[in-house]
Amino acid sequence: MPETNSWPTAAPLQADRLQLEPLAIAHADEAEEILNDGRLHKWIGGTPPTREELAQRYRRQTVGHSPDGRQGWLNWMLRNRTDGQLVGTVQATLYRPCPDRVEAELAWVVGHAFQGVGYGKEGASAMVLWLRTQGVAGFVAHVHPGHGASAGIAKALGMRPTGEVHDSEMLWADFDPRERSS
Repeated sequence: MPETNSWPTAAPLQADRLQLEPLAIAHADEAEEILNDGRLHKWIGGTPPTREELAQRYRRQTVGHSPDGRQGWLNWMLRNRTDGQLVGTVQATLYRPCPDRVEAELAWVVGHAFQGVGYGKEGASAMVLWLRTQGVAGFVAHVHPGHGASAGIAKALGMRPTGEVHDSEMLWADFDPRERSS
């Protein structure tokens, strides 16, 4: 039986300059504008998604969990509180490496025009603070070794490189995955 009732639901969050809005299918139009930039995909892989592809992805993600219930899916859109402009996204995939521990794999994307001013760090930090209140005990992220800005965000979140590489990306964690309690 799926564990769908055991995952938190994304809630609206506030940061100094950003509003974190739980993902909705209706975000696809705005998101296409910032994600339809090939420069982003140098680091995140793939190709710029169409509006239809985003709507399909968001339809799956807004369910809040994987089909088998083993993962919780939390996604937020980052919106500038001053002008209302959508600037990026943050997300957390929750999982249980053992029955009494919840961890989150984090990801963030900031539109190219909005990079370099700390939105990624601010949005990811607000998400992590909230996730801790939901009982999440550990955080990981996969960061391309050449992406200094993402490495800086991971470091600001208390993570460090583990030495493990998956699909050409370094695993960062705020704990030693080899010493996880079972």
